[in-house]
Amino acid sequence: MEWLLNPEVWISLLTLTVLEIVLGIDNIVFISILSGKLPVEQQARARRLGLALALIMRVLLLFSIKWVMSLTSTFLNLADWFNVENEQWRAYLALSGRDLILLLGGLFLIYKSTTEIHHKIEGGGDTHELKGKAVTFTNVIVQITILDIVFSLDSVITAVGMVDQIEVMIAAVVIAVVIMMISAGTISNFVNKHPTVKMLALAFLLLIGVSLTAEAFNQHIPKGYIYFAMAFSVLVEFLNLRAQKKKPSEPEIQVH
Repeated sequence: MEWLLNPEVWISLLTLTVLEIVLGIDNIVFISILSGKLPVEQQARARRLGLALALIMRVLLLFSIKWVMSLTSTFLNLADWFNVENEQWRAYLALSGRDLILLLGGLFLIYKSTTEIHHKIEGGGDTHELKGKAVTFTNVIVQITILDIVFSLDSVITAVGMVDQIEVMIAAVVIAVVIMMISAGTISNFVNKHPTVKMLALAFLLLIGVSLTAEAFNQHIPKGYIYFAMAFSVLVEFLNLRAQKKKPSEPEIQVH
């Protein structure tokens, strides 16, 4: 327990907690959009359950660090399926277990965000039905769980790369998820209240899906570029919202 007196450990805890919160923002946005399709009385419960599942998965993965790290070894090589001989392309197409999870999660995000954007544009606004099927609480939780697996893996790999003590990792994850639970309602209400913000959030999910898919094929897109693009877009949207609030209402035209 001597590591508790080490100031470097506390700095690592603070840094890792902030990173976990940043990584968790994507999760909150996704949960907010999905839970927003449920009746109002079920939305808060869906958010809490979704984040609770995220916490459980992160902690379980942290206790399985050796298994998580072993996911970096090649699981299959798509080059063998297509008889690719070029060594560079064989390296790109070599997929580890982690890559497969990132690929499936990225494709799911691309599909989900694309269908949601199409529904917002063509479907005539928010509804609790999609393609003729009622959106159920169980259906939403299943979709949240699928993405929790992807986000949890990314979160755990980040933690393992930064800190040696598993106690610090677990503490950072728990603190981050608790903060996410407290702020999830505010973020969800804001996203659902402003249609343009929801569309922007869906575009972010599409961007993240492309990033995860590229990373599965060893094409790493620096997170700084992605977060800068998001931050710039959020700033522009914030200025648009401020401009709309200050815009004077047009006088009514009376017809005699």
